[in-house]
Formats: sequence, C-alpha cells, structure tokens
Amino acid sequence: MTIRINLDVEMARNKLSLTELSERVGVSMTNLSLLKTGKVKAIRFSTLEAICRELKCQPGDLLEYIAD
Repeated sequence: MTIRINLDVEMARNKLSLTELSERVGVSMTNLSLLKTGKVKAIRFSTLEAICRELKCQPGDLLEYIAD
C-alpha cells in the first residue's frame, strides 16, 4: 500500500510557491518539502486542514491511495 501526496499538483493549480504556502499555513518550508516529496509517515489534521484551506481543495485532492 502506498499513499501518494499530490501537494505539488495542488500548489501548481493555485500558482503558489512552497515559500508562500509555508507562510500562509504556518508550517516550516522543510516540513512542507518533506510532505511534498512523500518522506513523512504522518500529518496532523490541523496541518491538513490549513493546507486545504489555503489551496481551496479537499483532503482527497492531496492524498491518493495506490494499491500494490
């Protein structure tokens, strides 16, 4: 089982840079970069909520289940 994180796709749709999103959400650029590259094991709901608010998307737009 794999969960793909489509943060880069949603950021491109909104024409938002990692720096801008970091400032708006209040999460470090390092942590957003790790999330963007899929190198995290968990995400707080509060962080997911803030990202969805700023990118005007649903959690399902950011997270995708890929069967093995």
